[in-house]
Amino acid sequence: MPRQGLTSGRVAAAAAELADEIGLSRLTVAAVARHFGVSDAALYVHVRSRDALIEQVAVRAAATFADGLALAVAGRAGRQALVAFAETWRTFAAAHPGQYTATQLRLPPEVGKGSAGHLRLIELSYAMLRGYGLDEPELTDAIRFVRSTFHGFASLEAADGFGHPRDIDASWRNILDAVHATLGNWPTGTEEKQ
Repeated sequence: MPRQGLTSGRVAAAAAELADEIGLSRLTVAAVARHFGVSDAALYVHVRSRDALIEQVAVRAAATFADGLALAVAGRAGRQALVAFAETWRTFAAAHPGQYTATQLRLPPEVGKGSAGHLRLIELSYAMLRGYGLDEPELTDAIRFVRSTFHGFASLEAADGFGHPRDIDASWRNILDAVHATLGNWPTGTEEKQ
């Protein structure tokens, strides 16, 4: 029988908060159970395994991340949309490191297809880049470029990986200018480049 007041939603919310505090790699069912002051067995009514717990965090985090991106880019296009998207990405990654890591995981197909947040993240990314007049297959290439750039920056920043004394925010602004310029001059054509 489920413990009074303990729900799957509360378990997922607590797991997301713990992921940010202790890191996703250290998140376990036992850690969440300790958070609630219950036995591990009490949580297995709400989550079947550690993998399922991580998946719940990923789905929940993707929804939160997508909500933030949607608000940021609403009514914007081109460079304005790109900057709003990028700033929201960087802020979410810094404020929610465990949840951000969870959004980058490859989920089982049945979980990913059922995650409205993950689907919205994809849709928002494509919509923002369509403002640059890109179509397939270049649109997918541009998505990979933007995602690699923003994820790489966020990951290095989280790991305190920028050792040079150059102001990080100044570098970030220049990177966004470079991304905008690149997207505005994206190579087109389906022929293989030599």
